[in-house]
Amino acid sequence: MNASPVAAPAAADLAQAPTIGVLALQGDVREHIAALAHCGAEPVLVRRAAELAAVDALVLPGGESTAISKLLEVFELLEPLRARLRDGMPAFGSCAGMILLADEVLDTRPDAQHLSGIDMTVRRNAFGRQVDSFEVDLDFSGLDDGPMRAVFIRAPWVERAGDGVEVLATVPDGPFAGRIVAVRQGNVLATSFHPEVTGDLRVHRMFVDLVRDA
Repeated sequence: MNASPVAAPAAADLAQAPTIGVLALQGDVREHIAALAHCGAEPVLVRRAAELAAVDALVLPGGESTAISKLLEVFELLEPLRARLRDGMPAFGSCAGMILLADEVLDTRPDAQHLSGIDMTVRRNAFGRQVDSFEVDLDFSGLDDGPMRAVFIRAPWVERAGDGVEVLATVPDGPFAGRIVAVRQGNVLATSFHPEVTGDLRVHRMFVDLVRDA
């Protein structure tokens, strides 16, 4: 996979490192922790409401969205997380994280919970099953240095983006051409692909900068 060089964070960055939680119930937790640290943030694991209350922002990793939504209830995080999003906490969701951040989810279990962090409708497993996983180069609005290699694994896509939602990337060609795969609304960012697995840190840098500016 193509990847941007990984550089250690500068001393100036470390002096103002935001504390960014990674929801550590299931999914690609370690990969996000490593990417955030390389981008100058102070990453911490979040499993409890008290831990959520202590962070500046939160990453919701890829994994299995219905399992994560149920664990949010078990760990009594669902309502505290909704409240923090309503209060403007920055958040970034990848794959299952995008599903959790949606206002509406299609093709999911009727008892699955979501967080309404972005005014969008997302279709779960829209690109197919695990065997249908694929990679593609995307033009991503706001990122320099050329296209980004995107890895899609049982990924969702955005069926509807609300008026206040900025579309950051769409599939460029092939049978899924034009499908929305990255969005932002205010301080909340979501991708249907997994930027944490390629070594390309540009989306994580964008999010860390967003948190610093919030």
